[in-house]
Amino acid sequence: MPAEIAERRRWMSILARASAEAMESCIHASVPLPDYIRLRGPETGLVMTRGRTGGGGAPFNLGEMTVTRCSVRSAGGQIGHAYVAGREARRAELAARLDAGLQDPLLREALQRDVIEPLAQAQQAAREKVARRAAATRVEFFTMATMRTDDRSRA
Repeated sequence: MPAEIAERRRWMSILARASAEAMESCIHASVPLPDYIRLRGPETGLVMTRGRTGGGGAPFNLGEMTVTRCSVRSAGGQIGHAYVAGREARRAELAARLDAGLQDPLLREALQRDVIEPLAQAQQAAREKVARRAAATRVEFFTMATMRTDDRSRA
């Protein structure tokens, strides 16, 4: 996969999980985004989510999920797209504007530094907090087989 695609995939993943408030606060601390026009949306609809048996087996339809999508064109001609979970039109529009801005070579570095990295760090901190809380409730169970093995090794 080309590096540009992997980089865009990363920032789109971060933007899809970020709240509108978090994006707005980061945007205010960064360079101004260019003017834009809406090409599509924001509009809300349903998508079918799929799962795999056992995580890697046969695919199956898990259920429908509400998403909001938006597409914009910046004044520089870059086209930004966004799909976000839920019914948040403002969030989808902000993500699409940021996607368009991040495709502009003149804005990319500042937006990466001021918007994407702070959002990524906040999301990582939230994941670590959840992991710590889950680890605190971990219980280790001993089975009879383990206990018997230990008794035999002592004899």
